[in-house]
Amino acid sequence: MKLHAEHAWLGDRVAADVLIEIAGERFVRITPGVPAPPDAERLPGLTLPGMANVHSHAFHRALRGRVQAGRGTFWTWRTHMYEVAARLDPDSYLALARAVYAEMALAGISCVGEFHYVHHGPGGTPYADPNAFGEALLQAAREAGIRITLLDACYLTGGIGKDLEGPQLRFGDGTADAWADRVSELRADGHARIGAAIHSVRAVPGDQIRTVAQWARQRRAPLHVHLSEQPAENEACLETYGVTPTRLLADKRALGGRTVAVHATHLTAEDIGLLGASQSGVCMCPTTERDLADGIGPARDLVAAGSPLSLGSDQHAVIDLFEEARAVELDERLRTRKRGHWTAGELLAAATCNGHSALGWPEAGRIEPGSYADLVTVNLDSVRLAGAAPGHLAESAVFAASPADVRHVMVSGNRIVRDGRHLLIDDVPTALTDAITALTA
Repeated sequence: MKLHAEHAWLGDRVAADVLIEIAGERFVRITPGVPAPPDAERLPGLTLPGMANVHSHAFHRALRGRVQAGRGTFWTWRTHMYEVAARLDPDSYLALARAVYAEMALAGISCVGEFHYVHHGPGGTPYADPNAFGEALLQAAREAGIRITLLDACYLTGGIGKDLEGPQLRFGDGTADAWADRVSELRADGHARIGAAIHSVRAVPGDQIRTVAQWARQRRAPLHVHLSEQPAENEACLETYGVTPTRLLADKRALGGRTVAVHATHLTAEDIGLLGASQSGVCMCPTTERDLADGIGPARDLVAAGSPLSLGSDQHAVIDLFEEARAVELDERLRTRKRGHWTAGELLAAATCNGHSALGWPEAGRIEPGSYADLVTVNLDSVRLAGAAPGHLAESAVFAASPADVRHVMVSGNRIVRDGRHLLIDDVPTALTDAITALTA
């Protein structure tokens, strides 16, 4: 297969007239600055690597618009989230997740990290297949045409020293050993990989954290964790363990190059140093962090300390990695009252190659020989990008583009979106409407 991109982001620059040659699932040759051969499909606009949505809770998509009314905090929002979690079953979750992942594909996302913690039936009773929910999520990604890393979350307590109750009972496996036994039965095919998650130090007792970390380490799998999203989490951890959540994870050998801290909003200088020195990644989800009034995390300080940055849409208030990328810079401007903390290239890396590495797919997220053939072509003729200067196309994409500008998407050499239409799911808005109505009516 031969494609000819008018412009393409090649990791360190935007190049013009790029011939892209693909064999099977991979790029085999990338040649910038050449005329289009007659047998090549032309890609007008700016072509980017496929983007990675590192942090997703697919069922939260049902909350969009419903939880933006009124006032409250993270904790009042969580009550609404539990109401949806209580109504899920494997079939309804398959329908919703398939539509959500199709929405991601339309937004230029080729891989999702699904932070998955609804494991069992009402009251915590396991299904006949204890991984029925996880299998539904794997199937949903396959049918939507994107890759997935299923980050199966250990979730044992309703807070530090508190039992699970109500809908939380569906999340629990009893012990970390029982969690490990269940997750070890999951099987992934070529579009999927299995990772681990410590939901948070609120949900996994200190003496159970090491088991989850060891499971991930033995399999060289990603390990993700919600970290210090709320000050109340830090206060409870200090009161119980005498250390911050980051120090607790470090003491339990849960940090390292395959660990990703999600949010990492309320950190001490020592926390930042621990994450950076261990090369633990950090996933920022700015549209969720601002929607839930979490705060602005120290992303720039974390990267300076050694933590790679990736991005996620988390609760899917919007699914737009362009917005997540620019929000990292714009939020930092609000915090510091200074401009120019990140280059467009750094933010594109967070949305592409860094994100794929965080999900255990280091061979994706780059337009280069040997990488998975994932491409996103952005239309430069929209009202948002019209007049973009050839020398500043990366900046135009990061600071002005939206999913509405995504024209074509290819995943592993397969065309998933053409001319803004999903090729596997004919009517994504209707699929979303039907799945959400079934859970919220």
